[in-house]
Amino acid sequence: MATRAVNANETTTATTAAAATATGGARVRARTRTRARGRAWAAVALSATVPYLCLKGAWVAGSRIGIPDDSVLLGPGLFFKVANAATMAMDAAVIVLVLVFTRPWGRRVPSLLLTLPVFVATGLLVPIVVAFPGQLLVRAVGLGPDAVAQAAKEPFLDPWVFNVVYGGFILQALALAALFVPYARERWGGLWRGVQGERLPSPTGVVAGAAAVLAVAVAAVELSWAFGGTAGLSASQISQFSPERGVVFATYAICTLAAGAGAVNLARGGARPARRALALAWIGAAAAASWGLWLLISMTGPVIVADEVTTAMVLTYAGQTITGLLAAAVLTRFLAVRRRTG
Repeated sequence: MATRAVNANETTTATTAAAATATGGARVRARTRTRARGRAWAAVALSATVPYLCLKGAWVAGSRIGIPDDSVLLGPGLFFKVANAATMAMDAAVIVLVLVFTRPWGRRVPSLLLTLPVFVATGLLVPIVVAFPGQLLVRAVGLGPDAVAQAAKEPFLDPWVFNVVYGGFILQALALAALFVPYARERWGGLWRGVQGERLPSPTGVVAGAAAVLAVAVAAVELSWAFGGTAGLSASQISQFSPERGVVFATYAICTLAAGAGAVNLARGGARPARRALALAWIGAAAAASWGLWLLISMTGPVIVADEVTTAMVLTYAGQTITGLLAAAVLTRFLAVRRRTG
C-alpha cells in the first residue's frame, strides 16, 4: 500500500511538472511570436516614414521634385520652408513612437508626455486611412474630376506624390496601431477592461451633450458639401468640386459624428464593453480635433487665397475642432473616474 501511494505521488508530481513545463514553454513561444510581430510592424512603420521624410528633406533643401510649374508651393518666402520642416519633424516623431512602443524604457515614459503625440497621430492618420482608399475607389469607378474641374484646379503637386505619401501614411497608421494596442494593454489594460459602469457626473453629461449637438450641426454642413451642396463655399471651391473631394468632406463628417457619439456613450455609462466605447471616443475626438485645427491653420497660409475662405468654412472647421476637444474632455473624465475607482 505504501509503495502504491509513493508511486501515485511520484506520478502526480511528474504530471504536474510536465504540465508546468508545457505551460511555461507555451508562454515563451507566445512571447517570442509577439516580439517577432512587434519587430515586423516596427520595420513597416520605420520604412513607411522614408518617402515622406526624403521628399520633405528635398523640398527644404530647395528641390522641386514632385512640384509642377506654376504651383503655389514655388512661391517666395519662408512659409513653405518652415511648414515643410515642421511636418518633417511631425513624421519623424513616428520613429520616436515606434521606439517607445518597442523598447523596455518606453514603459517608463510619463503617460501625459505620451498621450498628446499618440492622440495627434491618431487624429491625423485615421481620416487618411478612410478617405484616401475611398478616393481611389471613386476614381476607379470613373467618378473622378471631370475635364472642367481638372482645368479649374490650380497646380499643386504631381499626382504620384499623393500616392506615395498617403500610401506611406496608411502603412504608418496600421503599424502604429498594431504596436500601440499591446503596449497600451500591458500598461493601462485595467482602464478598458469590463463594462463602462456608472453614468458620469452631470457636468460631464452637459459637455457630452454639447459635443453631440455641435457634431450634428457640423456634420450636416460637411455632408451637404460632400454631396455637392454649395452653401457656404467660395466660387473657386464650387468650381473645383468632385466626388473625390466629396469623400474628404464625408470623412470629416463621420469623424465629427463619432466624436459626439463617443462622448455621449461614455457619459451615459452602462453595460457596454469599455474598450469599444473608449476606441470610438478616442478615434472620433482625435480625428475631429486634429483635422479641424489643421484645416484652420492651413487657411492662414498662402496655399489658400483669402477670398477662397468663407465664414461658413471657418465656423464649420472651428466647430469640428471644438467638438473633438469636448469629446476629449469627456474621455479624460471617464479615464480619471476609472483610475480612481479601479
